[in-house]
Amino acid sequence: MPVRPELMEILACPKCKQPVKLSDEGDYILCDACRLRYPIRDDIPVMLIDEAESS
Repeated sequence: MPVRPELMEILACPKCKQPVKLSDEGDYILCDACRLRYPIRDDIPVMLIDEAESS
């Protein structure tokens, strides 16, 4: 089950507080402002800075 649109509307990057978007593949949450991607594990976004990867 992908991340629900209602959740995407309220999610923000924990580092820069800017809006985020879902990757085309649906396996990451992307922040264009600070160029980080947050993984989605078991349909749950892991919005921890320590878990983010540079994109």
